Amino acid sequence: MKKLIYIFSMLLIFTSCEDVIDVDVPEGEPRLVVDASFEFYLNETPVDVEGGIKLTLSAPFFDETLPTVSNATVFITNLSDNSIVNFEETAEPGLYLPENGAIVIPEFGSQYELTVIYENETYKAITELFPTVPIDNIEQGDGTLFEGDETEIIISFTDDGARDDFYLFDFDFNLLEVSEDRFYQGEAFNFSYFYEDMVSGRDITIKILGIDKRYFNYASLLIEQSDQDGGGPFQTPPALLRGNVINTTNPDNYALGYFNLSEANRFEFTIQE
Repeated sequence: MKKLIYIFSMLLIFTSCEDVIDVDVPEGEPRLVVDASFEFYLNETPVDVEGGIKLTLSAPFFDETLPTVSNATVFITNLSDNSIVNFEETAEPGLYLPENGAIVIPEFGSQYELTVIYENETYKAITELFPTVPIDNIEQGDGTLFEGDETEIIISFTDDGARDDFYLFDFDFNLLEVSEDRFYQGEAFNFSYFYEDMVSGRDITIKILGIDKRYFNYASLLIEQSDQDGGGPFQTPPALLRGNVINTTNPDNYALGYFNLSEANRFEFTIQE
């Protein structure tokens, strides 16, 4: 059994100065941002599906809100049989879900193409469903970090040795981390995660999602650029990171964001006081 301790800490440096400095931040033209991520809980009966397609426009870094995109044509095509699932905008601006609540469970090994048509330009992205493994167990530890009041949880799972796996862990409260099985291929594995804020007595849901190497690299950079404090890491990052969405009409007007399909498993846990 190998054990890896993930240590998450942030050093806050407060400085004081008498002069006010105005910084000019280059804005550039707004770009389409596509957040199309779906989680499929195949081990649940009935199968549960979470996620949707959120369309926004990029905005200057210091803006607190992103303009939403309406009146777009959105659909996903199964490239194995050319079947199509159409999406429609919901009451929440910029959020698109399948028409009539249709739920289609993707198959492993098949490719799926997202199409977004907006302002006479067509954006496409291709992905497939990536597998994961169950979470074997979660327990609360008594370890701490520098402040001494952190809450430790220990997550255990068993990697599938028949393939190279990449994982996205969701620790609730918009806290995410990624991992790859390079150092624990096919083995039982556990690691510690520390909550810095008080979570005593709270019910939490820990998720493990299967992703591919490209999404692993993409998510790693977004998490690295984010403080994961309010809003989650998949808001506007300090640097523009291009994902797998391509503008097939005008490549120079590229989009931001990602299209991802993940098998997911989750584990409910209560933090003891």
